Amino acid sequence: MKKFVLASLLVFLLVPVCRAQASVVVRVGPPAPIVEHYGPPPHPGYVWVGGYHRWDGAHYVWVPGYWVHPPRPHAVWIPYHWVHRRGGWVLVGGHWRYRRR
Repeated sequence: MKKFVLASLLVFLLVPVCRAQASVVVRVGPPAPIVEHYGPPPHPGYVWVGGYHRWDGAHYVWVPGYWVHPPRPHAVWIPYHWVHRRGGWVLVGGHWRYRRR
């Protein structure tokens, strides 16, 4: 029983690490980003998270941008972007960067 519990715990801890390392390499470069016209923010302090092209397994699909309130003061949104790696294109996920004040 102890071995089963330990093996289950090991699998539970390693699965998120494996998923974090996985990325899809697309042989066809992404199209140019679509210019979005988003207007003023709905509330003070909101930040525009721009849209991006994602790969659905057969072609690129545009994911539209949206307004969001940052999770912390002084957080800066780093947009989704495609980089050329390993003979193809890999999507780097958007994320928040926190500046120290």
